[in-house]
Amino acid sequence: MGAIENAFKEMDTQIEREKSVYNISGGCTALVVVFLLGKLYVSNAGDSRAIIIRSGEIIPMSTEFTPESERQRLQFLAYMQPHLLGNEFTHLEFPRRIQRKEVGKRTLYRDYTMSGWAYKTIENDDLKFPLIYGEGKKARVMATIGVTRGLGDHDLKVHDSNIYIKPFLSCCPEVKVYHLTQYEHGADDVLVLGTDGLWDVLSNEEVSEAITSFLGNCDPDDHHRYTLAAQDLVMRARGLLRDRGWRISNDRLGSGDDISVYVIPLLHGNREP
Repeated sequence: MGAIENAFKEMDTQIEREKSVYNISGGCTALVVVFLLGKLYVSNAGDSRAIIIRSGEIIPMSTEFTPESERQRLQFLAYMQPHLLGNEFTHLEFPRRIQRKEVGKRTLYRDYTMSGWAYKTIENDDLKFPLIYGEGKKARVMATIGVTRGLGDHDLKVHDSNIYIKPFLSCCPEVKVYHLTQYEHGADDVLVLGTDGLWDVLSNEEVSEAITSFLGNCDPDDHHRYTLAAQDLVMRARGLLRDRGWRISNDRLGSGDDISVYVIPLLHGNREP
């Protein structure tokens, strides 16, 4: 596991080093799977997702790293190094933006030590823009980025300022291990990897049902069945173009994001190394 974690760090360092030679801007999330000695090492830095579907059971193999899921880490960093906030942001979280007329009154807040909410008296510093603002997919760090782990983004700044966001972004992945040889896998047992364009509109259960149905209607000897299953998931997430835009089942909005999907069979992982 340490070798994988170190590889992420070295890649991020290499991107930083090479941006002075090549035109490298922006950043990316990374979801990496390594098969070694009968084990799957699933490493995630970002908001992509991996699940295993085994005999109809869904086994989550990753965690999405967002401003909400990493709130306490981000707040603690800002508390310890307040200069990173550029005197423009507060590390505290409030249910809504604080107005000047509310100074001296009490409101709910959360700090890095807190999972729940408590009350505090509003001070002038609380009028600054929150380090983390918004909910769900609209949550942002410094009103700029909605994902907190990945590679690159070394030059990313808050709009119209010299405040760098990179210190709050981590390249360290979470690594989960799945022991392939401990289970018997069938031809329809798979590992599904997908970017957030898939998971924003389809739940784990919907993906599992789609995979089970699609593979069940395929020839078990067709070596392209897993590629076709991945393509089917992409089409399900994108939907059909109608009068009111792209729509998926139940007339829900289709994904407007990029959609990348892998469907990887686990059958041959049963073999002892």
